[in-house]
Amino acid sequence: MNVSRRFFLKVFAGSAVASLAWSNVSNSAPIEGNLATLIDLSLCDGCVNLRLPACVQACREINKNRVPPVKEPIPEPWPRKTIEDWSKKKDVFDRLTPYNFLYIHRAELIVGGEKKTFFIPRRCMHCDNPACATICPFSANHKFKNGAVVIDEGLCFGGAKCRDVCPWNIPQRQSGVGIYLHILPSFMGNGVMYKCDLCHERLGKGKLPACIEICPRRAMIIGKRKEIEEMAERRRREMNGFIYGKVENGGTSTLYVSPVSFELLNKTMKKSPGKPDMVPGIKRRMEITDPLGKVVLFSPLVGAVVGIAAGWKRRKEEKND
Repeated sequence: MNVSRRFFLKVFAGSAVASLAWSNVSNSAPIEGNLATLIDLSLCDGCVNLRLPACVQACREINKNRVPPVKEPIPEPWPRKTIEDWSKKKDVFDRLTPYNFLYIHRAELIVGGEKKTFFIPRRCMHCDNPACATICPFSANHKFKNGAVVIDEGLCFGGAKCRDVCPWNIPQRQSGVGIYLHILPSFMGNGVMYKCDLCHERLGKGKLPACIEICPRRAMIIGKRKEIEEMAERRRREMNGFIYGKVENGGTSTLYVSPVSFELLNKTMKKSPGKPDMVPGIKRRMEITDPLGKVVLFSPLVGAVVGIAAGWKRRKEEKND
């Protein structure tokens, strides 16, 4: 594999220009349209000179008050007695947690006879047809037109079906918080699921996602879907490299480009809780069962619970106004 220094400089310059254009967006006008993110692994250096990678730190700062105080003691759910409590482990940053939506995987490979290190930012892929949104019985997960897949924390019961159907098991649960505590805390739900929402509120205010805005090497950029796809393909050709996210899970709004194959990168990953792998070409788990997932939403019991949840959420919002 021959990746020249000249190529790295060329891509870095082009990336900076593209990101600069997005940084000049109005502070009040929403960033709209079908968006996509490009993560260039030839540019990411993992911010090794910092205690925390800049993107991880920025994400944590933006979302530091996202999870409300946990109810103590946390009700033990029935029949499963599993409790997932990260409230005393908020400082963990080397995996996904309810308090950490982004982490950097470090991959060391022998390329062209030389040892090279690649840094891979991992967070929600924001799939084009997300099974997590299809299966949620409480309609707490939604795919927006800008590409963001967002969990409504005011409606989520923490059942973790979204994590079960995600091929990367991205969403993470914090028990002892959320609407289930006000309904049937021991029998229905087990907290709230959390993950990257592409800084959906910031996009609505004309701001970039925090990780993209802070990236010192512009290894992460965001733009119109078509333009990002064209840029990814151009960079792939220039580096004689590879793309991830274009077909995986039926297509996603997150594209990675890499000078080495994702088969090799995936071999450096051991899938475990909070640490997704990168299996190339991974299929969508709900391709056949999508209609069943939609039928669940029309269950009378689920409809009643959703109505209660919506009413509780409205009362909470009115109280905060």
